[in-house]
Amino acid sequence: MNPASKLGATLAACALLVSSAWAGEPVDINTASTEQLAAALDGVGQSKAQAIVDYRDRHGPFRHIDELVNVKGIGLSTVDRNRDAIIIQASGASKPKPQKAEA
Repeated sequence: MNPASKLGATLAACALLVSSAWAGEPVDINTASTEQLAAALDGVGQSKAQAIVDYRDRHGPFRHIDELVNVKGIGLSTVDRNRDAIIIQASGASKPKPQKAEA
């Protein structure tokens, strides 16, 4: 195997290990970014991840994992498939709504 092939194989193996390690970490659906949600949840790409963030911004933090079915494009099968990859931490669950400036 030539040096370029060895380097390519090594980089591919490293990328696989990194993506596997990332996917193994549970994601807090109340604090995760679009990118983090898309990377951690099976069947959730950028579009569905953005829908989760948009829903969270409009309706406040999720109190239970099953509330994800209220997000357009997220069904019960997607929630069930990802139960072990989703967490909701109490410390990050309350995000104050922005206040309107007084005139």
